[in-house]
Amino acid sequence: MASKKGVDLPNWAKSMWEDMGSPELEGLDSVFNGDLLERRQGLRRDDFVEIHLNAQVFTNPEDTFVRGRLISSGKTSLEILTQEGQCEFISRDVIVKMTLVAHTRPAYIDDKELLAFEREDMKRRSKLHEKVEKETKGNDDSHLWG
Repeated sequence: MASKKGVDLPNWAKSMWEDMGSPELEGLDSVFNGDLLERRQGLRRDDFVEIHLNAQVFTNPEDTFVRGRLISSGKTSLEILTQEGQCEFISRDVIVKMTLVAHTRPAYIDDKELLAFEREDMKRRSKLHEKVEKETKGNDDSHLWG
């Protein structure tokens, strides 16, 4: 395993880490104990993960492992950027085990970059909704009576 400033990364994660711009990994560990307000655990965007899938679903045992970076996490699936550079959507129903290899971002509440992105994204979506509403206003009134 390669050690990146105190955090051990497996060889498959090293190139992905470099592709991300070699972010600082020190101090991003999960915090499980202590004051509730100071605890930081759980999966985060851009985490390096290893996922073991249900072997009954696959004919080739090599297909039962997915290693990569967590792009997004939804109620029913995970989006993973694999070590081969492919974006894969994995159903939570076939996941047997998931191992967090390393966090690459601070916890959500401490991630200023992510919070700024979400704020700008909300503004962009709001402007887009307003634009669509203005463009369609009155165009769908043919079903109204009176």
